[in-house]
Amino acid sequence: MKLSVIRSACTNVAVRMPHARHGSRVSGLTRRCTPTGAAHSRLVVRAVSASANSGTNAKLVDNFGKQSQKPTDFDQSLRDVIQSTKEAIVALQRTNQGVQPLLAIIQAGEDDGLLEMNKKIAAKVGLNVTQICLAKDCSEDEIVEELLKLNEDPRVHGVYLHLPPANLTSRLRNTLKPEKDIDGITYLNMGRLIQGDLSKGFTLPIARAVVDLLQKHDAPIEERTVLMMGAEGPLGVALQCLMERSGIVAFKTHPHVKNLQRQVMEADAVVLVGAGDIDVPPTWIRPGTSVIRLEPTLDTDASGLAYLTAAYRIQNVVHSSSRRLQEQQYRQWRLRSLKLQPLMPVPSDIEISRAQTPKPVEQLAEEIGLLPEELEAYGRSKAKVRLSLLDRLQAQPDGKYVLVAGITPTPLGEGKSTVTIGLVQALSAHLKLNSFACLRQPSQGPTFGVKGGAAGGGYAQVIPMEEFNLHLTGDIHAITAANNLVAAAIDARMLHEATQSDKALFSRLVPSINGVRRFSPIQIARLRRLGINKTDPASITPQEVSSFVRLDLDPSKITWQRVVDTNDRFLRKITIGQASTEKGQIRETGFDIAVASEIMAILALADSLEDMKARLARMVVGTSRSGQPVTAEDLGVSGALAVLMKDAIKPTLMQTLEGSPVFVHAGPFANIAHGNSSVLADKLALKLVGRDGFVVTEAGFGADIGMEKFFNIKCRASGLRPSVVVLVATVRALKMHGGGPNVSAGAPLPKEYIDENLSLVRGGCLSNLRKQIEIAHLFGVPVVVALNVFKTDTKPEIDLVCQLAKECGASDAVPCHHWAQGGRGSLELAQAVKAAASRPSDFQFLYNIEMPIVEKIRTIAQKVYGAKDIELSPEAMAKINYYNQQGFASLPICMAKTHLSLSHMPEKKGAPTGFILPIRDVRASIGAGFIYPLVGTMSTMPGLPTRPCFYDIDLDPVTEEITGLF
Repeated sequence: MKLSVIRSACTNVAVRMPHARHGSRVSGLTRRCTPTGAAHSRLVVRAVSASANSGTNAKLVDNFGKQSQKPTDFDQSLRDVIQSTKEAIVALQRTNQGVQPLLAIIQAGEDDGLLEMNKKIAAKVGLNVTQICLAKDCSEDEIVEELLKLNEDPRVHGVYLHLPPANLTSRLRNTLKPEKDIDGITYLNMGRLIQGDLSKGFTLPIARAVVDLLQKHDAPIEERTVLMMGAEGPLGVALQCLMERSGIVAFKTHPHVKNLQRQVMEADAVVLVGAGDIDVPPTWIRPGTSVIRLEPTLDTDASGLAYLTAAYRIQNVVHSSSRRLQEQQYRQWRLRSLKLQPLMPVPSDIEISRAQTPKPVEQLAEEIGLLPEELEAYGRSKAKVRLSLLDRLQAQPDGKYVLVAGITPTPLGEGKSTVTIGLVQALSAHLKLNSFACLRQPSQGPTFGVKGGAAGGGYAQVIPMEEFNLHLTGDIHAITAANNLVAAAIDARMLHEATQSDKALFSRLVPSINGVRRFSPIQIARLRRLGINKTDPASITPQEVSSFVRLDLDPSKITWQRVVDTNDRFLRKITIGQASTEKGQIRETGFDIAVASEIMAILALADSLEDMKARLARMVVGTSRSGQPVTAEDLGVSGALAVLMKDAIKPTLMQTLEGSPVFVHAGPFANIAHGNSSVLADKLALKLVGRDGFVVTEAGFGADIGMEKFFNIKCRASGLRPSVVVLVATVRALKMHGGGPNVSAGAPLPKEYIDENLSLVRGGCLSNLRKQIEIAHLFGVPVVVALNVFKTDTKPEIDLVCQLAKECGASDAVPCHHWAQGGRGSLELAQAVKAAASRPSDFQFLYNIEMPIVEKIRTIAQKVYGAKDIELSPEAMAKINYYNQQGFASLPICMAKTHLSLSHMPEKKGAPTGFILPIRDVRASIGAGFIYPLVGTMSTMPGLPTRPCFYDIDLDPVTEEITGLF
């Protein structure tokens, strides 16, 4: 048998003393103390029999361990319970290696008898026990404090409160988690017992022990009667309920009733509970009658019934552990959909959102199989989900993986998020299939700049939409803090290196504390990268000191910029270091929008906290004057970055208007990054939906950008393989690609987009739509075209798009009305996706990762964009040579180009061909794990328009309602 986590003098039982006054600390462990005068109230059995001359033949109840000629009822019952419990543990550990049920005992004062009793039983079955000894006069608050710790400790499967009855207050009963209440004292467990529902609860072990003994009587159970005297409170209720369920006729009586003698003489057994002043003369007891007396005692000799009670208690612990493991297994969802009553005309998004009451996030989590400890609530409607879920459901098969991409959009957007949400609502609320949506978190820049919100729209959106669009759980703020900490570290290091000698730098970087210098772990890692295998600062040579302390960053080759989550064009280029305290360290730099930070891309691609930490450490922030890359780990900041990001790595759980689950996580740009929600959100969702479920995730911009990066970058990082692509199209965008006039945000739509025009629709289908379908087929994934229908679309236009899409190679093409109807409006799409996902796919990457950087760029340009070839600027070629030299050549490519055309020219619509794609620069996000070539001019800091969205965003100070978010 293994020791518990907290050691004690007991071989198999841990003893913890939470208060200093109860013991002294020795080498970090708590030493057991022995308070004097500790008296405890414990139920024991006293054998009561008639005297030899009474002429009766009362059944003797022997004490545990007493020598006798034949096994007693105690002996046999104890052996049976121990054997069945032992077998249960063996079966449990056979299928769940490493599981070790643990009983925690909280007691007031010292009780070696109880501890030894539990040690003996625990040793026989292979179970651990930890004992928490509080002072005899401990307060209720102290007990509650310990209970709360045990409630949340996943190692503890059962808690026994060994306290005087007066101390078992309602507050304590309400504090103890019913699933760990192995003594059945909580009100919920008592209620389950009364109702006869013992599948989840527990019954008092002492009551089970008494009934066990009564069942071993020679007479048939159904013909016996038991008289209970003094059996009040929980024990009396438990005894009566258990007896009645065993077929025993149980009667309660009072010691002062007139016909007490007749009642005793007619009973087959008499149970006296806490009735020490009751005298039952031996002449009242019929031959063969069992008499069991349960009474308080101050002696430390454990009775047989006490041992049997302990055995049942430990059996309950094993049952609790088994139930816990069953709860942790995957189970089918019990999702309660929220009803929609769509109105015509369709109200504003925010009005629709407010008209629906979301389920409490704890309820949603329980419906989809999350455990309470896997949830970290942020208010009523959203919560972080812990990554431990991946370990729990490791063996669970993944569901179907669906990617929503789009054709090349107009500046107005074509509704990929709305389609994603509508599809999930149709799958879950209407087809009753486990379905999850995975979306990116919107940036404050577009929300207050040009877009006004990104929660979907109409009757297909995430709610509450205000919380979705504003701050959410603070992930973007964490990224901003982490990014700017790196920027501050860079400039501070350059200043200190410029103004201090090697010796002074070393003295400050490795300070003497109490006369001793020590390298931190991150400094030892830097020494290893420098080839210095030393850990004693005193052994470092002057040359090694210089290499260690000087990063020697070249100010002209620093690639790291500060970020802010606001569209602020005047921060695109700034000059820093102009204060006199900066001692002439002036240089030009700039700001990016926060979601363009490499840390955001890392958040989206990391598959664990460990992976994220390693990626943060690998981030290259600049180059030294000798041409060597300088990383965040060289700066000594990567550990701090992981601390800032430790909560941001957990996806946020929200819900759609119809109560379907949504993970909102990460929000990288789709031009300079891969433009997809996080790998972790997808992985968690795929486990939760199960083999027959669906996870629908969205890629930014058109299929040539977001989808290509999803396949070549995200799928390489995650190892996940998509089942089907949903390609979103609109009649409006198809008309633009078919030769229609330009579309501008904020300007009225030209009449070509309002009136029926089949010629323009046909032109767009046979150019851009056909090309985007072909791009998906390059990866071997089937395509379903989702036509996002607007009220200006005509039936002939809709029918033409669906017909031509199938002729261009789509598995299916269907009109979608989710904006006006919710999930019901996407039922046809859901059925088409289900059918396409059931067919085998032949997924493949577009290029081999080991291909030269130039050839990977050329492959994307020619096969995806339709270019004739690429043209590299001298600067781009020099960067590629540098990355080859540094060993970064085997990273995937993340093309940074306009989203408004398949080419690099925004005005070129349709499917242009024969052009030369210019690569003006090539940069690297080493931590995120990709090389990103810049095609044309690519801004990483948007600017505000003349009339930003914030003109319409306001707050009612009385109701606190937000207006203007669509």
